[in-house]
Amino acid sequence: MLLVLLMAAGLWGIGYLAGVSRSARVVSVSVLLIGVILAQLVLPDGHPLRQATGGSAALWLMLAGFAALAVGYGQVVKALRSRATAEPEQDMPKPQGTFSETELDRYARHIVLRELGGPGQKRLKQARVLVIGAGGLGAPALQYLAAAGVGTIGVIDDDVVENANLQRQVIHRDADIGIPKVFSAQQAMEAQNPNVVVRPYHRRLSPDIAIELFQDFDLILDGTDNFDTRYLANRTAVALGKPLISGALSQWEGQLSVFDPANGGPCYQCIFPEAPAAGLAPSCAEAGVIGPLPGVVGSMMAVEAIKVITGAGQALRGEMLIYDALYGESRKITLSQNPDCPICAGSHP
Repeated sequence: MLLVLLMAAGLWGIGYLAGVSRSARVVSVSVLLIGVILAQLVLPDGHPLRQATGGSAALWLMLAGFAALAVGYGQVVKALRSRATAEPEQDMPKPQGTFSETELDRYARHIVLRELGGPGQKRLKQARVLVIGAGGLGAPALQYLAAAGVGTIGVIDDDVVENANLQRQVIHRDADIGIPKVFSAQQAMEAQNPNVVVRPYHRRLSPDIAIELFQDFDLILDGTDNFDTRYLANRTAVALGKPLISGALSQWEGQLSVFDPANGGPCYQCIFPEAPAAGLAPSCAEAGVIGPLPGVVGSMMAVEAIKVITGAGQALRGEMLIYDALYGESRKITLSQNPDCPICAGSHP
Protein backbone atom coordinates (compact mmCIF):
# COMPACT_ATOMS: atom_id res chain seq x y z
CA MET A 1 0.00 0.00 0.00
CA LEU A 2 2.87 2.33 0.82
CA LEU A 3 4.27 1.69 -2.64
CA VAL A 4 1.01 2.85 -4.27
CA LEU A 5 0.88 5.99 -2.16
CA LEU A 6 4.47 6.80 -3.07
CA MET A 7 3.65 6.31 -6.76
CA ALA A 8 0.63 8.64 -6.45
CA ALA A 9 2.74 11.28 -4.71
CA GLY A 10 5.38 10.92 -7.42
CA LEU A 11 2.83 11.39 -10.22
CA TRP A 12 1.43 14.46 -8.52
CA GLY A 13 4.88 15.98 -7.87
CA ILE A 14 6.21 15.33 -11.37
CA GLY A 15 3.05 16.80 -12.91
CA TYR A 16 3.32 19.87 -10.71
CA LEU A 17 6.96 20.45 -11.68
CA ALA A 18 6.12 19.94 -15.35
CA GLY A 19 3.37 22.53 -15.20
CA VAL A 20 0.54 20.04 -15.74
CA SER A 21 -2.88 21.38 -14.75
CA ARG A 22 -4.48 20.36 -11.47
CA SER A 23 -7.32 18.53 -13.22
CA ALA A 24 -4.85 16.49 -15.32
CA ARG A 25 -2.90 15.49 -12.19
CA VAL A 26 -6.14 14.41 -10.50
CA VAL A 27 -6.95 12.25 -13.54
CA SER A 28 -3.50 10.57 -13.47
CA VAL A 29 -3.76 9.70 -9.77
CA SER A 30 -7.35 8.50 -10.30
CA VAL A 31 -6.21 6.16 -13.10
CA LEU A 32 -3.56 4.70 -10.76
CA LEU A 33 -6.15 4.13 -8.03
CA ILE A 34 -8.61 2.50 -10.44
CA GLY A 35 -5.85 0.22 -11.71
CA VAL A 36 -5.02 -0.89 -8.16
CA ILE A 37 -8.70 -1.59 -7.38
CA LEU A 38 -9.10 -3.62 -10.58
CA ALA A 39 -5.97 -5.61 -9.73
CA GLN A 40 -7.41 -6.44 -6.30
CA LEU A 41 -10.74 -7.50 -7.83
CA VAL A 42 -9.44 -9.49 -10.83
CA LEU A 43 -6.21 -11.17 -9.70
CA PRO A 44 -6.40 -14.37 -7.56
CA ASP A 45 -5.62 -14.41 -3.85
CA GLY A 46 -1.91 -14.61 -3.13
CA HIS A 47 -0.90 -12.98 -6.40
CA PRO A 48 2.32 -10.95 -5.86
CA LEU A 49 0.80 -7.76 -7.31
CA ARG A 50 -2.18 -8.02 -4.96
CA GLN A 51 0.11 -8.58 -2.04
CA ALA A 52 2.28 -5.61 -3.03
CA THR A 53 -0.76 -3.34 -3.20
CA GLY A 54 -2.41 -4.20 0.07
CA GLY A 55 -3.94 -7.65 -0.58
CA SER A 56 -7.57 -6.43 -0.36
CA ALA A 57 -9.83 -4.15 -2.44
CA ALA A 58 -11.92 -3.01 0.54
CA LEU A 59 -9.37 -0.50 1.82
CA TRP A 60 -8.88 1.02 -1.64
CA LEU A 61 -12.61 1.28 -2.24
CA MET A 62 -13.03 3.15 1.04
CA LEU A 63 -10.13 5.45 0.10
CA ALA A 64 -11.67 6.08 -3.32
CA GLY A 65 -15.01 6.93 -1.72
CA PHE A 66 -13.45 9.44 0.65
CA ALA A 67 -11.52 10.99 -2.24
CA ALA A 68 -14.68 11.29 -4.34
CA LEU A 69 -16.50 12.98 -1.45
CA ALA A 70 -13.63 15.43 -0.97
CA VAL A 71 -13.51 16.32 -4.67
CA GLY A 72 -17.30 16.71 -4.82
CA TYR A 73 -17.32 18.94 -1.74
CA GLY A 74 -14.58 21.08 -3.26
CA GLN A 75 -16.55 21.52 -6.49
CA VAL A 76 -19.69 22.53 -4.58
CA VAL A 77 -17.77 25.10 -2.54
CA LYS A 78 -16.14 26.45 -5.70
CA ALA A 79 -19.51 26.78 -7.44
CA LEU A 80 -21.06 28.57 -4.46
CA ARG A 81 -18.11 30.93 -4.22
CA SER A 82 -18.33 31.66 -7.94
CA ARG A 83 -22.03 32.49 -7.66
CA ALA A 84 -21.47 34.68 -4.63
CA THR A 85 -18.86 36.78 -6.45
CA ALA A 86 -20.58 36.87 -9.84
CA GLU A 87 -24.12 37.81 -8.84
CA PRO A 88 -23.43 41.37 -7.66
CA GLU A 89 -21.70 42.17 -10.96
CA GLN A 90 -23.91 40.37 -13.46
CA ASP A 91 -27.33 39.70 -12.02
CA MET A 92 -27.92 42.32 -9.38
CA PRO A 93 -28.64 45.89 -10.56
CA LYS A 94 -25.89 48.37 -9.76
CA PRO A 95 -26.71 51.10 -7.27
CA GLN A 96 -27.72 54.33 -9.04
CA GLY A 97 -24.74 56.62 -9.38
CA THR A 98 -21.96 54.02 -9.25
CA PHE A 99 -19.62 53.77 -12.24
CA SER A 100 -17.93 50.87 -13.98
CA GLU A 101 -14.29 51.15 -15.06
CA THR A 102 -15.49 51.69 -18.63
CA GLU A 103 -17.71 54.60 -17.56
CA LEU A 104 -14.94 56.21 -15.50
CA ASP A 105 -12.68 56.12 -18.55
CA ARG A 106 -15.46 57.38 -20.84
CA TYR A 107 -16.30 60.38 -18.62
CA ALA A 108 -12.71 61.15 -17.57
CA ARG A 109 -12.69 64.52 -19.37
CA HIS A 110 -15.78 65.54 -17.40
CA ILE A 111 -14.45 64.29 -14.09
CA VAL A 112 -11.23 66.32 -14.36
CA LEU A 113 -13.24 69.53 -14.89
CA ARG A 114 -13.22 71.45 -11.63
CA GLU A 115 -16.81 72.59 -12.13
CA LEU A 116 -18.12 69.03 -12.63
CA GLY A 117 -15.84 66.40 -11.08
CA GLY A 118 -17.12 63.09 -9.80
CA PRO A 119 -20.16 64.57 -7.99
CA GLY A 120 -21.29 66.37 -11.14
CA GLN A 121 -20.96 63.24 -13.26
CA LYS A 122 -22.93 61.32 -10.64
CA ARG A 123 -25.74 63.90 -10.89
CA LEU A 124 -25.77 63.44 -14.65
CA LYS A 125 -26.06 59.67 -14.23
CA GLN A 126 -28.98 60.11 -11.84
CA ALA A 127 -30.72 62.76 -13.98
CA ARG A 128 -33.87 62.20 -16.05
CA VAL A 129 -34.24 64.52 -19.04
CA LEU A 130 -37.12 64.71 -21.53
CA VAL A 131 -36.47 66.07 -25.03
CA ILE A 132 -39.50 67.19 -27.04
CA GLY A 133 -38.74 66.65 -30.71
CA ALA A 134 -36.09 64.47 -32.35
CA GLY A 135 -35.55 66.84 -35.28
CA GLY A 136 -33.11 69.68 -35.94
CA LEU A 137 -32.60 70.78 -32.31
CA GLY A 138 -33.45 67.48 -30.66
CA ALA A 139 -30.96 65.47 -32.73
CA PRO A 140 -27.73 67.11 -31.44
CA ALA A 141 -29.17 67.64 -27.96
CA LEU A 142 -30.02 63.93 -27.66
CA GLN A 143 -26.61 62.87 -28.97
CA TYR A 144 -24.69 65.01 -26.51
CA LEU A 145 -26.91 64.20 -23.53
CA ALA A 146 -26.33 60.50 -24.20
CA ALA A 147 -22.59 61.00 -24.71
CA ALA A 148 -22.41 63.04 -21.49
CA GLY A 149 -23.89 60.16 -19.49
CA VAL A 150 -27.35 61.47 -18.59
CA GLY A 151 -28.85 58.39 -16.98
CA THR A 152 -32.39 58.45 -18.39
CA ILE A 153 -33.36 60.29 -21.58
CA GLY A 154 -36.92 60.50 -22.81
CA VAL A 155 -37.75 61.60 -26.35
CA ILE A 156 -41.23 62.33 -27.69
CA ASP A 157 -42.01 62.90 -31.38
CA ASP A 158 -44.76 61.66 -33.70
CA ASP A 159 -42.80 62.14 -36.93
CA VAL A 160 -40.86 59.68 -39.12
CA VAL A 161 -37.45 60.20 -40.73
CA GLU A 162 -37.65 61.79 -44.18
CA ASN A 163 -34.98 62.36 -46.78
CA ALA A 164 -35.24 66.15 -46.36
CA ASN A 165 -34.39 65.82 -42.64
CA LEU A 166 -30.90 64.40 -43.25
CA GLN A 167 -29.36 67.74 -44.27
CA ARG A 168 -29.35 68.77 -40.60
CA GLN A 169 -30.81 66.05 -38.32
CA VAL A 170 -27.56 64.14 -38.01
CA ILE A 171 -28.73 61.58 -35.46
CA HIS A 172 -30.65 59.87 -38.29
CA ARG A 173 -29.16 58.00 -41.27
CA ASP A 174 -30.27 57.36 -44.82
CA ALA A 175 -31.19 53.81 -43.82
CA ASP A 176 -33.60 55.23 -41.21
CA ILE A 177 -35.91 56.90 -43.75
CA GLY A 178 -39.47 55.87 -42.94
CA ILE A 179 -38.64 54.87 -39.32
CA PRO A 180 -40.19 56.87 -36.45
CA LYS A 181 -37.66 59.46 -35.34
CA VAL A 182 -37.83 58.41 -31.70
CA PHE A 183 -36.73 54.84 -32.54
CA SER A 184 -34.03 55.99 -34.95
CA ALA A 185 -32.70 58.34 -32.26
CA GLN A 186 -32.90 55.58 -29.64
CA GLN A 187 -30.78 53.25 -31.78
CA ALA A 188 -28.16 55.94 -32.30
CA MET A 189 -27.97 56.90 -28.61
CA GLU A 190 -27.78 53.32 -27.35
CA ALA A 191 -25.12 52.51 -29.93
CA GLN A 192 -23.11 55.55 -28.82
CA ASN A 193 -23.51 54.93 -25.08
CA PRO A 194 -25.02 51.63 -23.85
CA ASN A 195 -24.91 52.93 -20.25
CA VAL A 196 -27.91 55.25 -20.70
CA VAL A 197 -31.62 54.38 -20.62
CA VAL A 198 -33.63 55.78 -23.54
CA ARG A 199 -37.42 56.03 -23.30
CA PRO A 200 -39.02 56.74 -26.72
CA TYR A 201 -42.60 58.02 -27.06
CA HIS A 202 -43.83 57.86 -30.65
CA ARG A 203 -46.69 60.29 -30.36
CA ARG A 204 -47.43 63.99 -30.29
CA LEU A 205 -47.26 65.87 -27.01
CA SER A 206 -50.85 66.64 -26.06
CA PRO A 207 -52.61 68.12 -23.00
CA ASP A 208 -53.99 64.74 -21.93
CA ILE A 209 -50.51 63.22 -21.42
CA ALA A 210 -48.28 66.22 -20.72
CA ILE A 211 -48.61 66.35 -16.92
CA GLU A 212 -48.13 62.62 -16.40
CA LEU A 213 -45.18 62.52 -18.80
CA PHE A 214 -43.36 65.55 -17.38
CA GLN A 215 -43.70 64.22 -13.82
CA ASP A 216 -41.26 61.42 -14.67
CA PHE A 217 -38.44 63.81 -15.58
CA ASP A 218 -36.32 66.47 -13.85
CA LEU A 219 -35.68 68.74 -16.82
CA ILE A 220 -37.42 69.43 -20.14
CA LEU A 221 -35.80 70.42 -23.45
CA ASP A 222 -38.14 71.85 -26.09
CA GLY A 223 -36.86 71.52 -29.65
CA THR A 224 -40.21 71.77 -31.41
CA ASP A 225 -41.10 74.00 -34.34
CA ASN A 226 -44.68 75.00 -33.56
CA PHE A 227 -46.10 77.43 -31.01
CA ASP A 228 -48.94 75.21 -29.79
CA THR A 229 -46.48 72.62 -28.46
CA ARG A 230 -44.16 75.29 -27.04
CA TYR A 231 -46.96 76.89 -25.05
CA LEU A 232 -48.14 73.48 -23.83
CA ALA A 233 -44.63 72.50 -22.75
CA ASN A 234 -44.18 75.84 -20.96
CA ARG A 235 -47.54 75.63 -19.22
CA THR A 236 -46.89 72.09 -18.00
CA ALA A 237 -43.31 72.78 -16.89
CA VAL A 238 -44.38 75.81 -14.87
CA ALA A 239 -47.23 73.89 -13.22
CA LEU A 240 -44.78 71.19 -12.09
CA GLY A 241 -41.88 73.52 -11.25
CA LYS A 242 -39.62 71.92 -13.88
CA PRO A 243 -36.93 73.93 -15.71
CA LEU A 244 -37.57 74.27 -19.46
CA ILE A 245 -34.74 74.79 -21.95
CA SER A 246 -36.17 76.14 -25.19
CA GLY A 247 -34.48 76.69 -28.54
CA ALA A 248 -35.63 78.05 -31.89
CA LEU A 249 -34.21 78.39 -35.41
CA SER A 250 -34.81 80.41 -38.55
CA GLN A 251 -32.62 80.47 -41.65
CA TRP A 252 -29.20 81.59 -40.26
CA GLU A 253 -30.19 82.54 -36.72
CA GLY A 254 -30.89 80.57 -33.56
CA GLN A 255 -31.80 81.40 -29.98
CA LEU A 256 -32.11 79.62 -26.66
CA SER A 257 -32.97 80.31 -23.03
CA VAL A 258 -33.67 78.54 -19.75
CA PHE A 259 -37.20 79.28 -18.57
CA ASP A 260 -37.38 78.53 -14.85
CA PRO A 261 -39.77 80.73 -12.83
CA ALA A 262 -39.28 78.57 -9.74
CA ASN A 263 -35.66 79.74 -9.65
CA GLY A 264 -35.98 83.41 -10.45
CA GLY A 265 -36.56 83.62 -14.20
CA PRO A 266 -39.47 84.28 -16.52
CA CYS A 267 -41.41 81.62 -18.39
CA TYR A 268 -41.70 81.29 -22.15
CA GLN A 269 -45.06 83.04 -22.27
CA CYS A 270 -43.67 86.03 -20.36
CA ILE A 271 -41.45 86.70 -23.40
CA PHE A 272 -43.83 85.53 -26.11
CA PRO A 273 -47.32 86.28 -24.79
CA GLU A 274 -49.01 85.01 -27.95
CA ALA A 275 -48.10 83.27 -31.16
CA PRO A 276 -47.10 85.56 -34.04
CA ALA A 277 -49.46 86.09 -36.91
CA ALA A 278 -49.30 83.65 -39.78
CA GLY A 279 -46.27 84.25 -41.98
CA LEU A 280 -44.28 86.24 -39.42
CA ALA A 281 -42.45 83.20 -38.05
CA PRO A 282 -42.15 80.72 -40.95
CA SER A 283 -40.99 77.19 -40.25
CA CYS A 284 -37.67 75.78 -41.47
CA ALA A 285 -39.54 74.01 -44.28
CA GLU A 286 -40.93 77.34 -45.44
CA ALA A 287 -37.97 79.67 -44.86
CA GLY A 288 -35.05 77.24 -44.99
CA VAL A 289 -32.23 76.71 -42.49
CA ILE A 290 -28.48 76.28 -42.86
CA GLY A 291 -27.58 72.67 -41.98
CA PRO A 292 -25.05 73.11 -39.13
CA LEU A 293 -27.13 75.74 -37.29
CA PRO A 294 -29.37 73.22 -35.47
CA GLY A 295 -26.21 71.42 -34.40
CA VAL A 296 -24.81 74.61 -32.87
CA VAL A 297 -27.99 75.59 -31.01
CA GLY A 298 -28.95 72.01 -30.06
CA SER A 299 -25.47 71.47 -28.61
CA MET A 300 -25.85 74.70 -26.64
CA MET A 301 -29.12 73.35 -25.26
CA ALA A 302 -27.28 70.22 -24.11
CA VAL A 303 -24.65 72.41 -22.42
CA GLU A 304 -27.37 74.34 -20.59
CA ALA A 305 -28.94 71.05 -19.51
CA ILE A 306 -25.63 69.86 -18.05
CA LYS A 307 -25.22 73.17 -16.21
CA VAL A 308 -28.74 73.03 -14.78
CA ILE A 309 -28.29 69.41 -13.64
CA THR A 310 -24.87 69.87 -12.06
CA GLY A 311 -25.10 73.47 -10.89
CA ALA A 312 -21.95 74.38 -12.85
CA GLY A 313 -21.48 77.95 -14.04
CA GLN A 314 -24.44 80.19 -14.72
CA ALA A 315 -27.35 78.87 -16.77
CA LEU A 316 -29.28 81.14 -19.13
CA ARG A 317 -32.04 81.91 -16.62
CA GLY A 318 -33.45 85.36 -17.34
CA GLU A 319 -31.26 85.64 -20.45
CA MET A 320 -31.59 84.70 -24.10
CA LEU A 321 -28.58 83.84 -26.23
CA ILE A 322 -28.97 84.74 -29.91
CA TYR A 323 -26.52 83.34 -32.47
CA ASP A 324 -26.21 84.75 -35.99
CA ALA A 325 -24.38 82.17 -38.10
CA LEU A 326 -24.32 84.32 -41.25
CA TYR A 327 -22.12 86.97 -39.65
CA GLY A 328 -20.56 84.85 -36.88
CA GLU A 329 -22.01 86.99 -34.09
CA SER A 330 -23.69 86.17 -30.80
CA ARG A 331 -25.34 88.36 -28.22
CA LYS A 332 -27.33 88.03 -25.01
CA ILE A 333 -30.40 89.95 -23.96
CA THR A 334 -31.91 90.15 -20.49
CA LEU A 335 -35.40 88.73 -19.98
CA SER A 336 -37.79 89.75 -17.21
CA GLN A 337 -40.87 88.12 -15.79
CA ASN A 338 -44.19 89.60 -16.77
CA PRO A 339 -46.02 90.25 -13.48
CA ASP A 340 -49.33 89.78 -15.30
CA CYS A 341 -48.30 86.55 -17.02
CA PRO A 342 -51.27 84.15 -16.88
CA ILE A 343 -48.90 81.16 -16.62
CA CYS A 344 -46.18 82.00 -14.09
CA ALA A 345 -47.36 85.06 -12.13
CA GLY A 346 -46.78 84.21 -8.49
CA SER A 347 -44.44 81.32 -9.34
CA HIS A 348 -41.30 83.10 -8.19
CA PRO A 349 -39.83 81.99 -4.85
